[in-house]
Amino acid sequence: MAINTDKNSYTVLFSVIMVIVVGSLLAGIAQGFKGKIDENKRIEKQQNILYAMGVHNNEGDSDVTFISDTEVQQVFPKYITKQLVFQGDQVIEDQEAYLIDIKQEEAKAKNSKEPYERRLPLFIGEKDGNTYYIIPMRGKGLWDAIWGFVSLDEELVVQGIFFDHKAETPGLGSNIKERYFMDDFEGELLFDGETFKGIDVAKGNNDPLNKDKEDNAVDALAGATITGNGLAAMIKKDLKMYIPYLKTLKN
Repeated sequence: MAINTDKNSYTVLFSVIMVIVVGSLLAGIAQGFKGKIDENKRIEKQQNILYAMGVHNNEGDSDVTFISDTEVQQVFPKYITKQLVFQGDQVIEDQEAYLIDIKQEEAKAKNSKEPYERRLPLFIGEKDGNTYYIIPMRGKGLWDAIWGFVSLDEELVVQGIFFDHKAETPGLGSNIKERYFMDDFEGELLFDGETFKGIDVAKGNNDPLNKDKEDNAVDALAGATITGNGLAAMIKKDLKMYIPYLKTLKN
């Protein structure tokens, strides 16, 4: 008996079968590549953390060049000497603290029916006789997520920073990951005396070359006000959680 392909029921049934088949194929492909995807995420996090503390392959004045994929897994433990996880009153060492998903931790703390203290990772690095304290951050830009790592010394002066984004406007908000913008944060202070200020991304702060490192601000990107505001809010929100530990470094 011939199938009447003009009937609506046939169209619906065919569509459902195709969705199931294609969905199953995509799920199978994703599962097959899961190991590689997870490995790439580990490598990217290690590269970003190292970049924030000044371990990279930059050569010119404007390039952003990470430690290569083939080298980073050997270089990472050489420079990152300790990884800490803060959770409530507890502090533990965990050599895989960098794998903590801070997006998931934030969601757990916000949505859990039971009280949940989120895990806060912090990385301690050593380079050229100097100690670096690297903190991860995650926030909201204009269109989607923004994130990064900030590196501090014992005086809580920014030694380096790395930013990235998911969907900021090309040529505007996307420039948060450009070298000229990230470099402006070096030398900036997070505190004004004993008061935590963070770092504003300010329009018209009368310091376009960012020579004033005690104003708790860097010059904003043109045409990216909302992204800049989100960046400043991210820095204040996430670094604020580490204040009890950070203050022990200054004493």
